[in-house]
Amino acid sequence: MKLADPTTHKDWLPPHSFAWYAQLEALTGEYAYPWHSTTAGRDGEQIFDKEVAELVPGQRVLDIGCGDGAYTISWSPSVKSIVGLDVTPGFIETGNAHKLANVSFVAASTKAALPFANGEFDCAYNRKGPTSAYPDLSRVVRQGGLILGLHPGDHRLGELAGLIPTLFKAVIPAERPVLDKLESQLAGGNFAQSSVDLVTHLEYLHQPLDVIRLSCFGQTSAVHEMMISEVLPAVEQHFREHATPSGLAVSNEYYIVRITV
Repeated sequence: MKLADPTTHKDWLPPHSFAWYAQLEALTGEYAYPWHSTTAGRDGEQIFDKEVAELVPGQRVLDIGCGDGAYTISWSPSVKSIVGLDVTPGFIETGNAHKLANVSFVAASTKAALPFANGEFDCAYNRKGPTSAYPDLSRVVRQGGLILGLHPGDHRLGELAGLIPTLFKAVIPAERPVLDKLESQLAGGNFAQSSVDLVTHLEYLHQPLDVIRLSCFGQTSAVHEMMISEVLPAVEQHFREHATPSGLAVSNEYYIVRITV
């Protein structure tokens, strides 16, 4: 059975493109996952958040790819100062509207030089933001400063490849384009030390509609409606055959980057 391909819809935007981020901000005003799931054990996000909590107290901090700024603002009580950077102007306006004394937001692309002075920050973190920021972080973070990064892994959600093959790819262990790009960006930073660790976990999607929400994250309602109409019945059948009491198990993974400037 050939299922609908959401990427052929006239409204489809490539995820994480500039246009996609602008649309997400216009549609929701925030960067928040719309699907419901639980994880088995500690996942990469939890490990990263713990390490950021240990890194930022009393520091001048840079948040790369801050989105709507909610995560940035959460560190306001503990940091000396924090700057959130994002390419989407609407997200920056949302962040600056909070008017916190030690928090500010800047709209800029990481594909050019970062708009900060040499050694302006004590540390930085990149929570699923653009990897193109890494080379210039060696300039704007002081010597000896630490940088943390969290990025989706190469082999995620392969169990969904049979349902929506244009969005979810079957796992090919030898192929790691995300890691290759990440390592290339780190090499461009000439850091004193850098490492990339892989963290894997199982994630349980709670209901069939969560597969649609995940696959259409940031897309228009018209794309969602097409997928509900043409793909949801097959997803429901897949749930009946494979789901556990916790939900439908899918593999997920993250790369955690640790850098000393």
